[in-house]
Amino acid sequence: MTRTFSAGRIPASVFVAVFAFTSLASRPASGHDFSRADDSIKNVNGASAPEVARTSTLRIGLWTLWHDKQLSVAPGPNAAWKDCERCKTLTEPWPFSVRADGNNLVVSLGIESATLRAIYLSGSFTLTAHNESETLYHPLAITASNGELVLAVTLPVETYVERVVASESGPADSPQSLRALAIVVRTYALHVRHGHKGYDLCDSTHCQLLHWHGVPDRAPAAHAATLATAGETLWFHHQPALAYFNKDCGGHTATPAEIWPAAPEAPYLPSRPDSYCARSGSNDWASDLSRQDISSALAARGLAPSGWQHLAVARRAPSDRVLTVRLDNREISAEGFRLAVGAALGWNRIPSTWFEISEQGDRFYFHGRGWGHGVGLCQKGAAAMAAQGHSASEILNQYFPGAVPLDDATGRAWTGLAGPGFTLESLDPGAERFLPELARARAEASQRSGLDPAATFTIRAFPSTPAFRNATLAPGWVAAFTEGDWIATQPLAILSARHLLAGTMRHEFLHALIESHAGPQAPLWLREGLVELWSESGDSASAATHRMPTQSLTSVDAALAHATTEAQSATAHRDAAIFAGRLLDRYGRDQVLRWLRSGLPLNLVASLR
Repeated sequence: MTRTFSAGRIPASVFVAVFAFTSLASRPASGHDFSRADDSIKNVNGASAPEVARTSTLRIGLWTLWHDKQLSVAPGPNAAWKDCERCKTLTEPWPFSVRADGNNLVVSLGIESATLRAIYLSGSFTLTAHNESETLYHPLAITASNGELVLAVTLPVETYVERVVASESGPADSPQSLRALAIVVRTYALHVRHGHKGYDLCDSTHCQLLHWHGVPDRAPAAHAATLATAGETLWFHHQPALAYFNKDCGGHTATPAEIWPAAPEAPYLPSRPDSYCARSGSNDWASDLSRQDISSALAARGLAPSGWQHLAVARRAPSDRVLTVRLDNREISAEGFRLAVGAALGWNRIPSTWFEISEQGDRFYFHGRGWGHGVGLCQKGAAAMAAQGHSASEILNQYFPGAVPLDDATGRAWTGLAGPGFTLESLDPGAERFLPELARARAEASQRSGLDPAATFTIRAFPSTPAFRNATLAPGWVAAFTEGDWIATQPLAILSARHLLAGTMRHEFLHALIESHAGPQAPLWLREGLVELWSESGDSASAATHRMPTQSLTSVDAALAHATTEAQSATAHRDAAIFAGRLLDRYGRDQVLRWLRSGLPLNLVASLR
C-alpha cells in the first residue's frame, strides 16, 4: 500500500494494528460450560452438522444521514487499528482525527499527519462527530468517498436484528408481534438488495432504523424476540422471500409495484384490506406545504425543475394510494415525491402515498392516512393481532400469505414437541427420541432444587455449533445457554453421542428454575453456585462444600459476569459452588431458597467473606 506522509513523519508503528475480530457476548452467559477435560463440544465426526453457508455478520453504515467529513477517535480497552487488513498489531493506539479528502483519509495525530486509503479499528473506541459521541465494541472500517467519510460497523446478524427490533418497535408491541417483526427484519437484511457500496445496510429508515445508543425500555423484549426466532427468515416456494414492514398501512396493504414501479411481482405481498389495522383506529394526517418548499425539495433530488404551477394526483393504485403526481405536464412517482419532501422537510410532512391534494394559491394541502409505504407487515395491525392472542406465525401469514418462516441456513421449519413442563423446538425430524432423557433431566432438576415453575420451558436445539453460537453469542466452551424460560442448546445428537445430554439439560433446567424464582437482589454467585451444586451427584456436591475458595465473593461475581477464558469461568463457577454449599450446610435448602427470593442479609454475606 502506498502511503503519503506530510512534512512531519508519523512513526510507522502508529499505523499498524491487528484486526482482532472477536465475538463478544452482550451479556453474561448462563450456560453449561465444559471446563473439564475432554468436554469440548464437537460433532461426533469432528465436524459441524451439515448446513448451508450463511453469513454471520453484516456491515452496517454508521451515521449515514450526517455525511460527516471528519471525526475524532479515542481508544478504549483493547483498542487497535491499522490501515490495511493484513497489517501487524498496534498495541498502544493513540487518539487521532480523521478527515475525508476525496477518496482518501487524512489521519492526524498531534502535529503529524498521513494520507491513507482506509483504517480498520477493533476493540473498544469512541467516535466523535457532529457534536455526537458513540462508543463502539465491534470492528469498524473507515474509508472516504467523494469527500465524505464512510463508516461501516461489522455486527453479528442477530445483534443487528435485536437492535433494529428495539429501534423500530413501539409501545403497543408484545412478544408475538415482536417475534414476527424480528423474522421480517432478518429477512429484509439477508434477502433484499440495499444498493449501498461501502456497507450492507444503512442505519436510517432507507433500510431499517438502528439507534446506536439503544432503546433501553424496549431492549429486553427485542432481545427475547430475536433469540426466540434466531436464524429464521421468510421463504416462498423454497425461495427466499422479500420482506418489508411499515408503521401503519391505513387499513389496506399495498403491493411492491404500487410503491416501487420496477419491483418484481410477489404473490405473498398482496394489496388487500387489513381489518386488524382498521379496527385499531384511524391514523389520518394532514399537512400543508408552500410551492417554494416543494420545488426546492424536488430540485434537490433532480425530480422536477422549478417554475411549475400546479400539482395534482395523476394515477392511483388498487389500494387507493397515489402512483404518480402531476406537476403541470410532468408525471413523477408518488413515492419519489414523498421521499424528496421527507428528506428536505421532515418525514412527518407526507408520511404515506395515500393522500388527497388541494391547491390554494401558493400552498398545497395534503390529507391522507397510514404511515409508511404499506407493503408487507403492518406494525399497527400486527400489534393488534398479538393483543388478540394471535401467534407470530399467524401474524406473518396475514401479511405474507403463502410465505413461511424457515431456518435460513437449512431451509427447514422448526417443529415443536411437547414434553412434561417443556417444549422442544428442533429442525431434526427424529428429535422425539430425545424427549425421555429431557423429561428425566427436567424431573431431576425439580427434585434436587425443590422448585417447580408455573411456566413451560422452551428448548431450542440448534442444528449446528455455528448456528448455536451465532444465535446466542455464547463463548466457545458453552454447550447450552439459558435466559429466563428459554434454553438454547448445541445439537442434541452431538450431546447425546458424547454422553453429555442428561448432565447438560439438568444443568440448564436448574438455571431456568432458579432464575424463575430468584429475586432482583439475588447475587449472581448464589444463582450460579446453586446450579453447580445441584447439577452434580450427591458425593461430588458434598465434596465441593469442603474445598477452599480461591477468590473473594466480589471477584467471583465479576468473573462470572465477564469471564474471557474457559479456565477463568471454571474457577469462578467452582468457587461459587463452594460459597453456596456453605450456605446450604449451615441453613438448609428451604432457608436458602427464601434468601434466593428476598436477598441475602448483609451480615451473612460478610461472614462468608
